[in-house]
Order: sequence, then C-alpha cells, then structure tokens
Amino acid sequence: NIIMIAILVGRMPPHLQARTRLFGLALAMITRILLLLSITWIMRLTADLFELFGQGISGRDLILFFGGLFLLWKSSTEMYHSLEGEDEVAQTPGNAAARNFIGTIIQIAIIDIVFSLDSVITAVGMVDHVPVMVAAIIVAVLVMMLAAGTISDFIDKHPSLKMLALSFLTVVGTVLIAEAFEVHVPKGYVYFAMAFSLAVEALNIRMRTARGRKEQDPVKLRKDIPGE
Repeated sequence: NIIMIAILVGRMPPHLQARTRLFGLALAMITRILLLLSITWIMRLTADLFELFGQGISGRDLILFFGGLFLLWKSSTEMYHSLEGEDEVAQTPGNAAARNFIGTIIQIAIIDIVFSLDSVITAVGMVDHVPVMVAAIIVAVLVMMLAAGTISDFIDKHPSLKMLALSFLTVVGTVLIAEAFEVHVPKGYVYFAMAFSLAVEALNIRMRTARGRKEQDPVKLRKDIPGE
C-alpha cells in the first residue's frame, strides 16, 4: 500500500506531494472506519450476488477483481511513463494541478480499500468491539503517514527499485484477480519472490554506493508531472 502511494504521489509537483499524501491517507482512514461502521453491509460482501460459469461471485470478489485490474493498469502505465513517456511540457492549464491533486487523493483511497478489504472483513469476524478496530485503523494509517514520505524519497533516488516495486504491484494485481475467482495463490511464494528480489537489489545498491559515483550517471526515470 505504501509503495503504491509513494508512486502515485511521486507524479505530483514537489510542493504538493506532502499535502497529497496526508489528505489521501486521511481519506483512506475515513473510508476504512466507514466500512467498519457498516458491519452488516461488510458481512454481506462475502455472500454471492450472482453466478458466472457455475461459480458464485460476491461483492468482495468484484472489488478484488476490479482492484487487481486497476493495479495492473496503473503499474503498467507508470512503467511506460517512467521509461518511454513523452517529455514533460509546461503547457498545461492552471487548474490541471488541482484536478490531478483530487484525482490522486481518490486513487489513494481506492487502493487503500482494495488492500485493506480482507483485513477489515477479518477484523469484523475477530473483534466484537468497534472502538478497538477503529483504534487499530488509526494506528495503522498513522504508521503509513510516518513511513510514506521516507519510502517515497528512497524509491525516487533508486530508479531500479521503483521498477522492482512496479513489478511487485503487477504480481499483486494478478494475485487479487486470481483470489476473485477463488484461485488461492500461496502468499508465501509471493512474499519469498519479493523478499529475494529486494535482497538482491539491496546488495546492488550497497555495491553502487561503495564504489562511489560511476563514470556515467544512473538512468533517470521520467517524472511526467502534469503542469510541470
């Protein structure tokens, strides 16, 4: 979730990034709490709405399916803009930044719902006291608010790490779509692949740092910031 937020916010103008992150996570926290307060509706999400090819499709399945598609689309387009996108042009209407600000906040809230849906459903089944669940959500979002800025800066400094993060998001999107069709991919496989790739990249970053500046500057990914 934090990685996706970091990538979404990274396309905002620098002076709006901190504000976008704060408002996006605040909206995400409100939507999570509203989901908890509508416990009856949340529990209905696991009930079948209709059948497709003999398989029951629930509200949860639809959210996971479209959320997975959104992740695949977002990560693929972000890879394109970072590597092969057109050069930024400063011919954008004045209100484009404001539209992009609102759009990014909404995207952060949508992504948060997709990622937190299963945990919210699990929390409803585990805990009888709503205030306890609300407190847990507030703590979780505060941790994201504290960590997101540092992670955003770190990802921006290391283009290869950003490509790795986007690759992870395509994997997560595929897993979400599979889960929507009741095809359960063991999470251990996904986590191992992520951890191994991250460890290799950490070694590469350490080696580059130890060697100092290369003869050639590293590849710079395009920011493609609207209005810049």
